[in-house]
Amino acid sequence: MQPMKHHTYAVLGAGRQGTAAAYDLAKFGQAAEIILADLNREAAKRAAARVNRLIGKEIARGVQLDVRERAALERALRGVDVTLSAVPYYFNLEITKACIAAGSSMCDMGGHTGVVRQQLALDAEAKAAGVSIVPDCGMGPGLNVTMAAYVMEQLDEPHAVRIYDGGLPQNPAPPWNYALTFHINGLTNEMDGQAIFLRNGEITPVDTLSEPEFVEIPPLGRLEADVTSGGLSTSPWTFKGKLQEYSNKTLRYPGHFEWWRAFKELGLFAEEPIEVGEQRVAPRELFHTLLEPKIHADKNLRDICVMRVVGEGMKNGKPTRVVLDLVDRYDETTGFRAMERLTGWHCAIMMGFQARGDVRTGGVSMETAVPAAEFMEAVRIRGIQFELTVE
Repeated sequence: MQPMKHHTYAVLGAGRQGTAAAYDLAKFGQAAEIILADLNREAAKRAAARVNRLIGKEIARGVQLDVRERAALERALRGVDVTLSAVPYYFNLEITKACIAAGSSMCDMGGHTGVVRQQLALDAEAKAAGVSIVPDCGMGPGLNVTMAAYVMEQLDEPHAVRIYDGGLPQNPAPPWNYALTFHINGLTNEMDGQAIFLRNGEITPVDTLSEPEFVEIPPLGRLEADVTSGGLSTSPWTFKGKLQEYSNKTLRYPGHFEWWRAFKELGLFAEEPIEVGEQRVAPRELFHTLLEPKIHADKNLRDICVMRVVGEGMKNGKPTRVVLDLVDRYDETTGFRAMERLTGWHCAIMMGFQARGDVRTGGVSMETAVPAAEFMEAVRIRGIQFELTVE
């Protein structure tokens, strides 16, 4: 019997989601070493110490690294089997190039479909280097699309898939009834622009915040859902020809989206500076400066993430409806929030498949990288609860 191979991983960005990913890699990823790199040396060392404390052995190492310094980045990634980018999306294209040059496979937390397309366009270079590039993992895009693919696998002929997902405080505090658990620019990006859905089998842009509806989601009851952008990444194009209808809406406590519609109408998402008195100010920068302190999650936040995927189609010659519900809560044992677990662990699961050679080389869209049933079994092994109902 062949001995189990152990792998070297790197995580760029020692924030909450990056640390959660490193923990999962240490526990489930057959890791020999995990390099946790951050511009802030102390943050990197704290994150590594936390992982080592939770795992009970010295497996993570915190280092200082500026991902903008290409030569230093390449040096750091040589000998690394798989790298995770847990830094803002606008660094990901250059990080991808550095990973290819260093011979490291790569996964990232995405955030911008246009950047993802540029990464996937490096397919030939990645194949030549013998590495896989799988962008846009996490909770959404990421786990939500994996769940959609899993639902599609339950039907002989899937026709429609509708996704609802959101991360919320377990005990909401008015007036916002929301707590920010990731970078605020990512939140604003979701509320801006257009989402890409499938309607009548065709790629269809849909304005954000334009189609509110209410959904009953146990255990939280009545929630509001609306269109946000970027949550499906490249999957509408992948599923075109397989589905007639495909959509994704974000879940919030009722009333939340009214704030965001007003903010959007005021132009507060704009990044181009405008004249304010004798100064030029970017509306989005001012917006973030004012809003972020109001909704920033404090260290005591107990959150809950809820995800529902509804599929409709034919099974054994009969019209069939499939519902997949997933609920995850703040983990009192490890101190990881549900958002951190579902985001970081989806990335870590993908990285494990990459390290074991189960993902083909080249630029690979997340929804085609691994069979959904295999991925969901890895989710189940981690104790994340989900339930499949076939009607």
